[in-house]
Amino acid sequence: MLSKNQIKLIKSLSQKKARQQNGWFIVEGIKGISEFLKSDYILKNLYTTKPIFDAPQDLISEISELELKKISGLKNPNTALAIFEIPQQTAVQNTGLIVALDDVRDPGNLGTIIRLCDWYGIKSLVCSLNTVDCYNPKVVQATMGSLTRVNIQYVDLKHYLESSNTETFGTLLEGENIYTATLPEQGIIILGNEANGISDAIEEMVNRKITIPQFGTIKATESLNVANATAILLSEFSRRTIET
Repeated sequence: MLSKNQIKLIKSLSQKKARQQNGWFIVEGIKGISEFLKSDYILKNLYTTKPIFDAPQDLISEISELELKKISGLKNPNTALAIFEIPQQTAVQNTGLIVALDDVRDPGNLGTIIRLCDWYGIKSLVCSLNTVDCYNPKVVQATMGSLTRVNIQYVDLKHYLESSNTETFGTLLEGENIYTATLPEQGIIILGNEANGISDAIEEMVNRKITIPQFGTIKATESLNVANATAILLSEFSRRTIET
């Protein structure tokens, strides 16, 4: 049976401050937990209503569905909740395509972008210090396990870009048409904040401006969702590598 202190601690991990203090984060559901158990992430505790996981028995606690509801951040909890250790950041490999995020705040957007990076084989995702925490429970849930396969680093983005010799591509309305532009196999693709786009300071670091053109006749939509834009950009950059 879970104690009040255990419940309080687990619930507190929904907050960034508590995650940083403890060095732990939450994963919920069979699919997500199974992905993390297969990875290099270190399991701290696993709370489950069914004994179905291949993990050290001393780290597994079988709990009731009522107890799971008390610790879960989901409206409809799915079988289990696990706590994993937050790993140390590893250096970004400056090869191939890299995605850089400038102040992306929505957890769902970041989670989707991490899944897209995983799908398109992007190994490194660089985030500004103001970008939402990748260990936010909503981000983790949205990644569906892809967080285990993408190297994410939080940096002073301006300094990182200044110190990089890699060509940078900024998603801006006045840029080259993504569908007709000549695109390399290596580069840093920068995407900006949901409401404000790429900041002025980061725009100064952009070597090439690219845009996704509108095809509708009215053209009243101001911008694409940042995750949707990421999907189109990665698709176009990846397509160029297989064209003959």
